[in-house]
Amino acid sequence: ELLETVSKGGGENAISRHTQRNKKLFVRDRLKLLLDDESFLELSPLAGLSMPYGDVPAAGCLTGIGKIGGVWCVFMANDATVKGGTIYPVGVKKQLRAQEIAMQNRLLSVYLVDSGGAFLPLQSELFPDKLHGGRVFYNEAIMSAMRIPQVAVVCGSCVAGGAYVPTMAEEVVMIDKISTLFLAGPPLVKAATGEYVSPEDLGGAKLHSQVSGCSDHFASSEKEAYECIRSVISTLNYDPLPEEVTEHDSPLYSSEELLGLAPREYRCSLPVKLILSRLMDGSRFQEFKANYGTTLVTGFGHVEGHLVGIVANNGELSHDASLKGSHFVQLCNQRSIPLLFLQNTAPHAAEPTSISQAHSSRLKAQASMMAAVACAAVPKITLVIGGCYGSDSYAMCGRSFSPNFLFLWPNARVALVDSRHFSTVPRAGDDGSTGDESELKQLKEKLEEESSAFYSSARLWDDGVILPQNTRKV
Repeated sequence: ELLETVSKGGGENAISRHTQRNKKLFVRDRLKLLLDDESFLELSPLAGLSMPYGDVPAAGCLTGIGKIGGVWCVFMANDATVKGGTIYPVGVKKQLRAQEIAMQNRLLSVYLVDSGGAFLPLQSELFPDKLHGGRVFYNEAIMSAMRIPQVAVVCGSCVAGGAYVPTMAEEVVMIDKISTLFLAGPPLVKAATGEYVSPEDLGGAKLHSQVSGCSDHFASSEKEAYECIRSVISTLNYDPLPEEVTEHDSPLYSSEELLGLAPREYRCSLPVKLILSRLMDGSRFQEFKANYGTTLVTGFGHVEGHLVGIVANNGELSHDASLKGSHFVQLCNQRSIPLLFLQNTAPHAAEPTSISQAHSSRLKAQASMMAAVACAAVPKITLVIGGCYGSDSYAMCGRSFSPNFLFLWPNARVALVDSRHFSTVPRAGDDGSTGDESELKQLKEKLEEESSAFYSSARLWDDGVILPQNTRKV
């Protein structure tokens, strides 16, 4: 239901104005004209949902990965049905994440610009800092230096800071009577000089194609513009390593059964091999150290023909489990085998005041695993299938350990602590009185809300909430 809501952008009325009055294509229809097929992975589709931006339904920016002419591309496309494509803080964050993915995986970048520039009332949240709006342009320059091609289509308005997105790309297409590009539009010209100038005369496709040279290609329609971009991409001489077409088996057990296996309780009572048997090709899994540190399952298998090393929680990350995880991660790094982490960490109850020797040694073992995970130079993909609590998140390659991708199942919980344990935590000076019960209840409710998969994804702490049965495809 949430994905359906987001797919409608600013709503039916806004889409009607966009397509009928302004004669433009809806952003998702633009992608259909550009992409080779339907195999498009949308990134963080729920970003911005229900965040405190008044009536803004989502980020106003669609990002994803797909193919054009057989070449994998990252797409950054403004959705002008959401506040005219105006950039909000979460939209900046979404674009920066897409650029990070492009740089890390050396993917061609395609910008579909239809934007009113930055939302000025929130300028302190999207302009001055290192990872605010200007970083988009910095990344474009760095990607050019890395010889990662970038192309752009101005699909509508392109105002203020947004104007640098296409002008810093390698090749730009503008569309007659639809595209406009300027730092300040006609209303500001009128306010500053008293002169009226039409958007077309100030920064239309003909002006930028014939006079300024900001546009490299002139298109008479949107359809022609996307055909032009497909042609441009075919001339970039950018053909990443060809993918090996490998025959692979489906799991012996249906992926649909993952819906019934997704843990709703987060105490790791579910054997994780039940999940693996529905994810791995042929349900084959070569386990590593099967009888040691059994609260962590490690081993090798194939997903859609790709060999991966599996690191999956099967309970609390104990001392032995952490040592085993450290050993296995180093082994995969040495063999250049990508790692797939399945997080379902057990929440810890309140620790006793005197920390035992066993607890101290577990901390040291977990630190070793964290170091191994942080330093492993192979691709890492993390999937939160249940609970993700506390320090186990670090050792299991949570967001702060920079996995290449991080996805959540809808039932996932991401939190420092499990709020259910709060009733057992003594506070300083606690005399057993119930005066602070309401405060404790409020805190528990706050943590409960903030640990949901949807709260996380709205803030771009991950790359999207995915349905369990789609895990292999994603």
